[in-house]
Amino acid sequence: MKLLKKGAEADIYITTWNAQNSILKIRKKKDYRIHSLDTRIRTLRTIKEAKMLSEAKSIGVATPLVYFVDEKKCEIYLQFIKGKLVRDLPIKQIIRTCKEIGKIVGVLHKNSIMHGDLTTSNFILSQKGLVILDFGLSQKTDKIDDHAIDLRLFKEVLNSAHAQIVDNAWMQFIDGYQKILGKNVTDKVVNQVLVIEKRGRYANVV
Repeated sequence: MKLLKKGAEADIYITTWNAQNSILKIRKKKDYRIHSLDTRIRTLRTIKEAKMLSEAKSIGVATPLVYFVDEKKCEIYLQFIKGKLVRDLPIKQIIRTCKEIGKIVGVLHKNSIMHGDLTTSNFILSQKGLVILDFGLSQKTDKIDDHAIDLRLFKEVLNSAHAQIVDNAWMQFIDGYQKILGKNVTDKVVNQVLVIEKRGRYANVV
């Protein structure tokens, strides 16, 4: 078992499941929380993530298969996806791929799923196409504000990790998003993104 990533919520390992490569996600104990509460929170989040991954797959979004959920240990065994993170693709390819990311996010939002952690590190380009990862912060919601928060995070990631292409990449993302949700809905969500940005600027000033 090899550690791939240490996160605030969980650690990610590459391991095996039934003799094939697998990703193991382990939600870590939080010592600052009461033990019974901590166990409940981690268990519920583990179950919820597995359900959201499966639900996203059921609506046609490419996600890793869920192999096994260990509720007691707060562990999920997932399909290992071979490919390259969008974050690490050549610049021109990142721009093109943002259109497909927009379509994926559009499908999620159309089906009332907020991802909660849209970054170029949570999309992997495999031989079969683009796969979205990590539904640990996802939730069911139809609220425009929640969908706008998803878009705002992705825009922030573009701005910080891909500053040289942020404008073109964002335009491609919105174009893909609009192809799924249409202009009226897209305009409402994008306008709400602007509202959220203004809130942030005001908070920084005061």
